[in-house]
Amino acid sequence: MQPFTTLTSTALPLRTENVDTDQIIPARYLTAVTQEGMGDGLFSWWRYARDGSPNPDFVLNQPQYRGSEILVAGRNFGIGSSREHAVWALTQYGFRAVISPAFADIFYNNSLKNGLLPIRLPEETVGRLLDLVEEVPHTSICLDLPSQTVTLPDFDSSTTGGSEGPWSFDIDPFRKQCLLRGLDDLGYLLDKEEEISAFEAAASL
Repeated sequence: MQPFTTLTSTALPLRTENVDTDQIIPARYLTAVTQEGMGDGLFSWWRYARDGSPNPDFVLNQPQYRGSEILVAGRNFGIGSSREHAVWALTQYGFRAVISPAFADIFYNNSLKNGLLPIRLPEETVGRLLDLVEEVPHTSICLDLPSQTVTLPDFDSSTTGGSEGPWSFDIDPFRKQCLLRGLDDLGYLLDKEEEISAFEAAASL
């Protein structure tokens, strides 16, 4: 898993609320047991026409947002089934973080376990970010995990009265450390192998 410290990127705006995991990745992709190629199915209900051609009206197909590593979404993102494939689809496409006012709990936890940073911000703040990236698609957003802040490096807060950040977000300390070090649950246990062996040796005395 790739370590996450700071990320500065443009963002893709998805104003839709209550996006469920079937809309993120349809059930027909769930037969896959690896993450390979999962990004091709991301938002496929909206992304492709019936003949399989890209839908030019869907934001993911609009050239000004190509290469964005941050998704800014409406509230209640990731509701529905608990499929981990939804997170795989987002990461395989190239997203490293999702900003939303609210996430489904299972999706939120699956994201943290798979290297995708889910950031909860107030609805007013997310609305402002959506406005900005729609009006100016090349707007950069900086996510700083060590300080747990979101900033807009192209804006001068001293001249905007702080209305453009920085904004703080919460994250579980254990999950934060795992993301910073690029460790999933198994990787965390393997990283503690020496400590576990020492404890077992001491317990056997």
